[in-house]
Amino acid sequence: MQANDALPYQRVLLKLSGETLAGPDGAGIDPDKAAYIAQRVREVYELGMQVAIVIGGGNLWRGEPAARLGMDRSTADHMGMIATVMNGLALQDAIERLGIGTRVQTAVEMNSVAEPYIRLRAIRHLEKGRVVILSGGIGSPYFTTDSAAALRASEIHADVIVKATKVDGVYAADPMQEPGAQRYSRLRHQEVLDKQLRVMDTTAFTLCQENNMPIIVLNFWNPADLVKALQGDASVGTLICG
Repeated sequence: MQANDALPYQRVLLKLSGETLAGPDGAGIDPDKAAYIAQRVREVYELGMQVAIVIGGGNLWRGEPAARLGMDRSTADHMGMIATVMNGLALQDAIERLGIGTRVQTAVEMNSVAEPYIRLRAIRHLEKGRVVILSGGIGSPYFTTDSAAALRASEIHADVIVKATKVDGVYAADPMQEPGAQRYSRLRHQEVLDKQLRVMDTTAFTLCQENNMPIIVLNFWNPADLVKALQGDASVGTLICG
């Protein structure tokens, strides 16, 4: 794949929640949502960027609530990992329908449906112009898909993590409860911790800070925002960096 050296980022990891794929009731897999995600991915891909994706499984299963109800936490979390593979396969189908080669790699081995996660193989796929969906979390319980995104982004030497949300950046307070809350256009990792702003879980965010991994938080449902942010438009989202 020919890189576009004029872009601020060459290799991007897109972190999506499972709810991004959910239907109107917040559960299941909505084909229209999958098509929407695929279109956003194609727009980034056509800029000349390499794209990796980590997606959660909350639209299908949530391990932590199940554990609170008495299920063994490891069992519940492994079920959640399998849910992320199901979402990854749905995304693969939607993206390949647009003519873009896509690979699903999973930390939970299931060789008949997806490749095992191998770091150098993932990098090679990206270099060949394939979108890589990294599913199965990190293969171990007690870790969120935020942690998986932070770890995989560091491993594949991504230039930035894009955290796809329903709000257009990081605010000083909940904008739904305080409409006049300040939106930050740019923050340092340490500022996020000092101000106790919720961006990722602590484990994931600390890993990003230690590896000086930039994070862009944006509203994924504003169709133009993803491309704008990745082209360096400071009016879109919030950039968190060292």
